[in-house]
Amino acid sequence: MKNYSTTVPARLDDEDEDKPKSQPSIQVDKHLFEARTVLITGPVTQDMARDVCARLLALAQVSNDPITVIVSSPGGHVESGDMIHDTIKFIAPEVRILGMGWVASAGALIYVSVPKDKRFCTPNTRFLLHQPSGGAGGMATDIEIQAKEIIKMRDRLNKIFAAATGQPIERIEKDTDRDYWMSPEEGIDYGLVGKIVTSVDELG
Repeated sequence: MKNYSTTVPARLDDEDEDKPKSQPSIQVDKHLFEARTVLITGPVTQDMARDVCARLLALAQVSNDPITVIVSSPGGHVESGDMIHDTIKFIAPEVRILGMGWVASAGALIYVSVPKDKRFCTPNTRFLLHQPSGGAGGMATDIEIQAKEIIKMRDRLNKIFAAATGQPIERIEKDTDRDYWMSPEEGIDYGLVGKIVTSVDELG
């Protein structure tokens, strides 16, 4: 399971980055763009954030029609999650987010970038909130600096989730001290999820 990370994620090999997309993949991207739908699947990385934000900005440039973002992620690099979170808030079009599979860690940070009434999930989605973790190494003074930064990051994320759910900051701090899993129904009670949906017609 991917936790929040404070380290820079490894880049893909140049060979993988330069590999041309297959024709079916190009067609899928075209249809997703026309449907104004963006997929966020797998670990959150800098490369993913660059791709997702580019798609969001391009869609915003084309029109102000609503955008649907589908999230299924175990989490990952927290600053990359921040970039996606902030881009969703930054652009003019309304964004609705659909959680599927699992919405964990930095994935949950992305999920709460929209108002609760625009946060949907399918019936089998799982949610995970927890505090950030990171490997501190090097000289003692560097370790101390990194530890302080992780604490600041934790406090900042707790405030984001408190504002997004309506839970008191003390409840968020207590719950995220360890892995805090929620079902869709528990997510609704917690204020994390707006609505459970079973078909596209229920997205509003």
